[in-house]
Amino acid sequence: MAFREILVTTAAGFGQAAWITVQLTFLSLLLGSVLGLILAFFKISSIRVLQWIANLYIALIRGTPLIVQIMFFYFGLAQGLGWNINEFPAGILALGIHAAAYIAEIFRGAIQSIDRGQMEAARSLGMSYPQAMRRIVMPQAFRRSLPPLGNQFIIGLKDSSLVAYIGVNELFGMALSEASANYQPFLTYAVNGLYYLALVLIFTFLLHRMEKHLHRDKGGTA
Repeated sequence: MAFREILVTTAAGFGQAAWITVQLTFLSLLLGSVLGLILAFFKISSIRVLQWIANLYIALIRGTPLIVQIMFFYFGLAQGLGWNINEFPAGILALGIHAAAYIAEIFRGAIQSIDRGQMEAARSLGMSYPQAMRRIVMPQAFRRSLPPLGNQFIIGLKDSSLVAYIGVNELFGMALSEASANYQPFLTYAVNGLYYLALVLIFTFLLHRMEKHLHRDKGGTA
């Protein structure tokens, strides 16, 4: 079977699998961003218990392989706590919790990179701490965190392939099924790699456009 034939005959299946991959990536990184922002505030908090919780979370997640975390959430929670969870939400949960540890450090670094004088100036104008964070610090921190967040998005897109091992029929899961059916693993995984490459290039382009848009807005309001 030729490369072109595999590319054509698997197009519909890989197209559906690519959509599942995109959904997994978006939803898991949305979860990871919310958790990461909370953890970032914990880390910069003056309350030592919150700092300890954030440091423990980040050390635990970053210190264990992602595939182990995926297996834990899919099989471990069902066996240990009786929480039966389907493979798709289990994948989102595992990928999101994993991404949160890295996104927390991105947000923390971006927030701490903003000059302290801006916070002090905002407070001297009568803003409360939450108001100063929302109106002065966070908009700037978000702009600075966008490039590393874009990198994390691309990493998350590729990491999503690991949920194929718990039965999610995303791009890599589709490639496993096709390769076992047509006995052409070399060509099938080559086609699979093209789909991942196409998704990465599309999202890289969109992220660059977003960065340019934000920088243009910043320049226009300066």
